[in-house]
This record gives sequence, structure tokens and C-alpha cells, in this order.
Amino acid sequence: MPDPAAPKPSPSESTLSTPTITPGHDAEALAAKDLPLSAGGTLAPGDPVLVSSRLEEVQGWSVVHSGLQGETRYAKTDGCVVVVRVSVNQRPLVVPGDDAASTKELFRYLDPGIAVEKLKPSSLRWGQDSGKPERHVELLALESAPASGGTAALVLARLFSSPASSVYVSVACPDSGTLAKARAEVQSRLAVVPPG
Repeated sequence: MPDPAAPKPSPSESTLSTPTITPGHDAEALAAKDLPLSAGGTLAPGDPVLVSSRLEEVQGWSVVHSGLQGETRYAKTDGCVVVVRVSVNQRPLVVPGDDAASTKELFRYLDPGIAVEKLKPSSLRWGQDSGKPERHVELLALESAPASGGTAALVLARLFSSPASSVYVSVACPDSGTLAKARAEVQSRLAVVPPG
């Protein structure tokens, strides 16, 4: 029997919890179509994009290190080196709603002397489902010919403005011929994966 002098418990208020999946941001649906620079706002804020790689399956390539501060490094027997990095918390570089401008800011941050008008559109695979038609994500690229005694290099990057995360891929090779081959291998074996 309850004590009549004891205070009566007040009914607890029910509250709605915040959903853990952002409505309208279905990773599978996003991966089912190409993602040009103009469509970056379709990604959910917060969760970063990822990179899936099978580059080490190509003859001559091996992993030097993986997952070291968001970076994976590959080396090839012909002297080429590939660095793949996913970075988060890139909000200071973001131009809201504009992945192209945000990516140019990323390139300026990496190299303040860069001529952003020399950046050219490029792409990597988008999504990792090999059983479906191949889709692409647009990035910006900067290619440099080898200087005397130097290396040929290519940088592919994109800063996704909504999740404020970036993908950076650099390819450095002894000459233009090995760079062209390495670029083709990177573009066929690396995939940018939408946040899920």
C-alpha cells in the first residue's frame, strides 16, 4: 500500500530521439549515380566519404603503410608512389554548397602558389559495388611534367562541402610514361565511397 504522505511521481515526458540516419541521404542511392562537383550538396553533413582500394592487387604495387593518420601509401616496382588520404574537419576551407570552390581552397591550402585555373576535371570510381554499372565522382586534378631530374606528378582531390571531408590522391613517377600507366591503374582500382 503506498504511503499517502509520499509525493506522487509525475508522469515522465516522452521525447523524440534524433534519427541516426539522415533522411534523404541513402548511401546506396547516392552511389547509384555519378557525383559531379555540382552535386556535392546531396551528401549528408558530418559523415566523411571513404576510399576503397584494390591497387595492391595490380602486379608491381604493394602497400607501404595503411591507415596511418588517414593515409595509405603504395609503391610500385617501377618507382611510382601513390598516397591516398581522407581528411575530416575541413570546415575552414569549405565554401558552403560549392564543392568546386571548396576543392580550389583545398589546393590553395596545400600549395599557396598554385594557379587554380590550371586544375582540370578528372574522376575516380564512385561506390564500391562491382556488380552494378560503374559510376564516377568528379574531382579536380593538377598534373606536372617532370622537371630536369625530377618526377612526373598528378594530384587528384575533392573537398566535399556538406560533410567537410576531403579525398586527396597523389601519384609520383619517374617519367610521364610510368605516370600515365599509374594513373590508369589508380582510376580503375580506387573508389570513393559515399558516407553511409
